[in-house]
Amino acid sequence: MSELNLDSNFSDADAFYAALADIHRDRSPEDSEQINARLILLLANQVGDQTILEQALAIAGQMNSETNHDK
Repeated sequence: MSELNLDSNFSDADAFYAALADIHRDRSPEDSEQINARLILLLANQVGDQTILEQALAIAGQMNSETNHDK
């Protein structure tokens, strides 16, 4: 069975974060949402494995509910 890799796999995490921040700079919230949606679909296509994608969705959903538990 395929499993989502939760270990850091970045060659340069800081450079990716900077590029991600740069692409959102001076964008409207709507434009940023569209960028994020396209990025998610591009990366999901790269992963390709439905089981891994479902694991990622489950973990992302858990993190969101834990982060926003006070709302």
